[in-house]
Amino acid sequence: MRAMLLDAAHSPLRPADMPRPAPGPEQVLIRVRACGVCRTDLHVTDGELAKPKLPLVLGHEIVGTVERFAEGDRVGVPWLGWTCGVCPYCLSNRENLCLRARFTGYQIDGGYAEYTVADQRYVFPLPAGYGDAEAAPLLCAGLIGYRSLVLAGDARRVGLYGFGAAAHLIAQVARYQGRQVYAFTKPGDAAGQEFARQLGAVWAGGSDELPPEELDAALLFAPVGSLVPQALRAVGRGGVVVCGGIHMSDIPSFPYSLLWEERTIRSVANLTRRDGEEFLALAPRVPVRAEVETFALADANEALTRLRTGRVRGAAVLLTDQKSN
Repeated sequence: MRAMLLDAAHSPLRPADMPRPAPGPEQVLIRVRACGVCRTDLHVTDGELAKPKLPLVLGHEIVGTVERFAEGDRVGVPWLGWTCGVCPYCLSNRENLCLRARFTGYQIDGGYAEYTVADQRYVFPLPAGYGDAEAAPLLCAGLIGYRSLVLAGDARRVGLYGFGAAAHLIAQVARYQGRQVYAFTKPGDAAGQEFARQLGAVWAGGSDELPPEELDAALLFAPVGSLVPQALRAVGRGGVVVCGGIHMSDIPSFPYSLLWEERTIRSVANLTRRDGEEFLALAPRVPVRAEVETFALADANEALTRLRTGRVRGAAVLLTDQKSN
């Protein structure tokens, strides 16, 4: 099978011909049709996430068809690939914090390939009405965005910092729930701000600005630590700042007055299968629509570069049957 392999951090992916993987106990063989390109993939290639499996097939927003067992079913494979089921976190319905968890496209080969294998307990049936490319971003950008929004509680005015794959999906959910969305982009990104307004944001501006009203919650999807104190300035008393990424640059020191009055900061770690079931049931009711730019599997390096430099509108997705440029 064709695959794009990461041999070491800070190196480009290389095309490779690999044996088709053989499923083990409890696993399914999946013919990959699409795989989203996520910022977490950049964190792996940049060495910001320690000790990945190497060589590694990246990719954890996988859409494909099962080749064995329930043959022909279309399924999605997310970041959480396996948990132990016996640690204190698993036993208290917090499998996203499992002490021995293994993750797709990090410790388990992922979807930048024509085939992959996955534990059948951690794959999701996908809702009808979504094409392969449109379904792929739901499996991480959508799921992490959804978990971040849930952790914001019943906040009515919600700020989204970094209006990319996750924010453009979860903005639609927030609007469906009757919340007001305030979008923050890189300063001067007029196109990104207009994109946010098209998706129903009541206000859009630069991340260096304060919104016209105090926020009840701020969800941070940009991996920029300096946004944390900036978001604290934007939320009112009792407000929450939710950091939705797996990695962030260092958070600078800030005066306690920004945190006082019962403001809180919290992070999001991974996802649970319950998150996936809830979000994938909700998405078609909204309906959540993903805006995607597609790339051939062989053009994975180009897709990663476009994502790194902020030149993707919505989400980037690899298609295994698309011809390379």
